[in-house]
Amino acid sequence: MNLLKQFSRILLVSLLGEILKALLPLPIPASVYGLVLMLVFLRTGLLKVGQVRQAALFLIEIMPVMFIPAAVGLTEAWSSLAPVLLPVAVTTLFTTVLVMAVTGSVTQFVIRRKKGDAE
Repeated sequence: MNLLKQFSRILLVSLLGEILKALLPLPIPASVYGLVLMLVFLRTGLLKVGQVRQAALFLIEIMPVMFIPAAVGLTEAWSSLAPVLLPVAVTTLFTTVLVMAVTGSVTQFVIRRKKGDAE
């Protein structure tokens, strides 16, 4: 029952993200609104981590399974994807390396900043 309550809280925040998407004329996905709302709720204390932790861990555990339908869809669309495979592969490789570099740089910045605060 506890898991159901926690999952309902997560769904409620996602619904609020969908409502924001419908109300605001910005090209931002509803999931991003939902994530920002969840961050705000957790940081302000409106929602405690313990109130969603178990459901969040469960969702993270099953996340790889959620990619299976998308992968199957790609195999179904292979005839359309084959002509653009090289540009897509190059773009994917480039953006993956870029995201890794930016993430590493931001992480190092945060670690250095926290060390400076601790001293």
